[in-house]
Amino acid sequence: MMTTTHVFSPLQKGAAVSQALSSRVAMAAAPRTARVARVSARSRRSLKVSAVATTPVVGGYEQPELGYSGMQGKAMASAMKTDWPTKREILGVIPEHCFVKDTWLSLQYAAISTALTVTAGLAAYTYIPMTLAWAPAWVAYALWTGTVATGCWVAAHECGHGAFSDNKFIQDAVGYVLHTALLVPYFSWQRSHAVHHSRTNHAEEGETHVPSLAENEGPIFGMKKVLGEGPFSIVHAAIVLLFGWPMYLLTGASGGPVRGKTNHFWPWAGADGKHALFPGQIYKDKVLWSDVGIVGFLGALAYWAYSAGSVVPVALVYGMPYLVTNAWLVLYTWLQHTDVDVPHFAGQKEKVDANGNPLPLAHHEWSWEKGAFMTIDRPYGKFFDFVHHRIGSTHVAHHLNHQIPHYHALEATNAIKNAFPELYLYDPTPIWEATMRVAGKCIGVKKNSDNLYVFASSPN
Repeated sequence: MMTTTHVFSPLQKGAAVSQALSSRVAMAAAPRTARVARVSARSRRSLKVSAVATTPVVGGYEQPELGYSGMQGKAMASAMKTDWPTKREILGVIPEHCFVKDTWLSLQYAAISTALTVTAGLAAYTYIPMTLAWAPAWVAYALWTGTVATGCWVAAHECGHGAFSDNKFIQDAVGYVLHTALLVPYFSWQRSHAVHHSRTNHAEEGETHVPSLAENEGPIFGMKKVLGEGPFSIVHAAIVLLFGWPMYLLTGASGGPVRGKTNHFWPWAGADGKHALFPGQIYKDKVLWSDVGIVGFLGALAYWAYSAGSVVPVALVYGMPYLVTNAWLVLYTWLQHTDVDVPHFAGQKEKVDANGNPLPLAHHEWSWEKGAFMTIDRPYGKFFDFVHHRIGSTHVAHHLNHQIPHYHALEATNAIKNAFPELYLYDPTPIWEATMRVAGKCIGVKKNSDNLYVFASSPN
């Protein structure tokens, strides 16, 4: 069970942004200027970042122990700010029409993803022999079908957020069917994912990809020492991508430590009271309704295997693409909220005093605005942006308002980037390189001298 929060944020900064951020943060943290992050010429040369900046953003923060991502410390610098914009100010820069949902357009996107997935499945079942000699063809099929099926996952994800349609019946019907077909308990996930959005980058109360404290990850650090960082990165990535999603659903792995061992199929698991993942009878009933769909679909798969006289058709046509879709889901979420220079926070300060006057936010304290802006956008390219409905390249906007439909997300992203260039995080690092960095370095966090939770190089 993980006990602190995985946080990863992408950054793209120009010299003008760096200079502006440096001056603003330095004014807010004058006593700390003696500890402004410094990077030697040698460490700068060692950074492998595609395009954009090569010099870390300065601004009164302790240099991250594991170096810098393509964001070059921008998240660390913004964490030192005390004058964060309010949620109203943030949403005020997004054009109003970006919040408008078009049910027919949403249905078209969901239909495209579904058609691509079903067509691939039928074609494979009909034309690819189920023999060992055709194993390469089945692997290619699984990669393609699992990839396009991720578009169905994302469409259902929009339903769970209320970004699909103003018609709640259509929205929940589409989301329930698509997620159930991917063995996702729709209402259970809807609730836990809402908690994830409400506590992004909170080291104790976050939900999903909340990293362990480094002191609890001694065996993993030991494995890395034995294997070496390169091989360890591949092994670690494979474990997380293959097993991360089912372990989260069944045990709450990487969920908030305050919630204990949760279970998306059994709502009474985990903490009670204010930290319960499924508080109250309404949420518990929704979990059980989700279970009905999952049990029914598993029954359909079992009947298919029984009718075929073998589990092989089910494993090849459904099971292998299912694993690929799960891997995509975990990869996106992992890279959206994790990197070597993206901090996590704890606690939460009152925003106003007794007279209603705004209070400054200490750099180590969490707030909704600060957590949301720790989300990272990354470059997935036109093909994946299309089939996955821009889930990875416009995720900052999604965390600032999860009811923006994906077909408006790019415009919303550009508005946010232009209005808050010192806060918006984008990492230009190629996805494979970023994955290997995160898998190889982001094992556990510890508090630094700024009381920020940052990924560490050792358990001690």
